[in-house]
Amino acid sequence: MSCLELFLSFLQIGLFSFGGGYAALPLIQGQIVTVHGWLGMSEFTDLITISQMTPGPIAINAATFVGIKIAGVPGALAATFGCILPSCVIVTLIARLYLRYQNLDALQSVLNSLRPAVVAMIASAGISILVSAFWGEGASVTLADTNWTLVAIFGVCVLLLRKFKMNPVWVMLLAGLLNAVLSYLS
Repeated sequence: MSCLELFLSFLQIGLFSFGGGYAALPLIQGQIVTVHGWLGMSEFTDLITISQMTPGPIAINAATFVGIKIAGVPGALAATFGCILPSCVIVTLIARLYLRYQNLDALQSVLNSLRPAVVAMIASAGISILVSAFWGEGASVTLADTNWTLVAIFGVCVLLLRKFKMNPVWVMLLAGLLNAVLSYLS
């Protein structure tokens, strides 16, 4: 039953995650943390980190990771297939329609109207991960409970990514090294 549950859960994620990987984060979180309880919020944050460090789309990496954890290799295959199946079908159909009707104003209007919703989904997922990273799972969001070391590392990472356009892989490695050094010193 686990493989079927994995397939159906990630089929839903694949079917409704419009806007790409980051927009899918609330759906992934809802299925694997809230609905099924396969991961806790701190494990979910680790999943996002691991998914960012490995090549490929975040939803597929998440499906593979959760599938392995829940049901081994068969679970990884079921979850991953469930995640990619809707995209394969939908993209094939939409590509044909888009190529035929791409110059219609109505189509462009619909696409433009979806952008704010996608940005809201990405922001929602980002806020959930931010809260988990700075305050921990289940902790109260107060200044006293804030992990200021992680806030400082976050600030440095944002600066390196936005101002200096540093490669994200190097930023993640530097963040891990910086946290390890600061943990050793304290």
